[in-house]
Order: sequence, then C-alpha cells, then structure tokens
Amino acid sequence: MEKKLLNLLTALCIVSLPFLFKGSKMRENLVIFFSKGVIATLLDAYVVGTKKVEYPVRPFPKIFKTNIIYDILFFPILSVIWVKLSYHDNLSKILLKSLIFSVPMSIAQWYFEKNTRLFKWKKWTPFHTFGSVNFTLFIIRGLAGLLKKLDKVKNAGYKAT
Repeated sequence: MEKKLLNLLTALCIVSLPFLFKGSKMRENLVIFFSKGVIATLLDAYVVGTKKVEYPVRPFPKIFKTNIIYDILFFPILSVIWVKLSYHDNLSKILLKSLIFSVPMSIAQWYFEKNTRLFKWKKWTPFHTFGSVNFTLFIIRGLAGLLKKLDKVKNAGYKAT
C-alpha cells in the first residue's frame, strides 16, 4: 500500500508541474521550487540523522535515508502554490494562509504515521510538523518577497535609463 501511495503522490506532483511553472513568474517559481527542495532536504537530513523520524518505505532506500519524493517534489510544489496564493497579501493574511497548509499537513502526517509505514516518528509529533512546515513556508515566502523587491528595483533601474 505504501508504494502505491508514493507512486500516486509522485504522479500527482509530476502532472502538476507544467501548470505551476507557466506564466510571467516562471523564474521566481523555479527559484522557490528549488530553494524549498534544498531547505526541505537539509532539514529532513538533520531530522533523520538525529533519529527523530524514520522513513521505512521510501524510494532508493540504499541511497537516501530521507524520502526524496517529499523533499524534492511534494513540499516544493506546495511552497510554490502557497507563494502564489499569498503573493499580494499582508502579514495577517499570510499567517492565516500558512495555517491552511500547516494544519492539514500536520493532521495528515499524524494519520499516515499511525496507519502506514511511510514514516515513523521517534522524537517527533504533529506539533513538530506544524512548526517545521510553517518555518520553511515563511523562509520561502521571505525569499519570494525579496525577489519581488529586487524585481521592482531592477525595473525602476531600467525605466531610469
């Protein structure tokens, strides 16, 4: 069952990619996608290395101790969607929208931890998931805000010349 769930998640992620990276903000979305992949991979490597979480069923188990589908596909795609949804929002709306992602993810991970072998929590709880998801979402949203400001500066420079 776990392999089927991972295959389904992989298929959904791959199918969604063309829809996420079209339009005028493709460069920004790619930066967000790859940045979140790096952050998620580093955070997950730390969590697995300190034996807080274990992934009994994962792709390429002889090569990776983490689940690379989560780290380099699923979480980055969610971050691109979240940045798109919160791109023009103020801080209070950004905080509210972060709950739309972090609360269901925490509940889903708790459910899957109890009912599958996708991951096993040793020194981890849904609150850790909630905190880590929000932490990485805010880092990525900050990066998106920085890119937005840099684009304004660049565009102002082009208009001045």
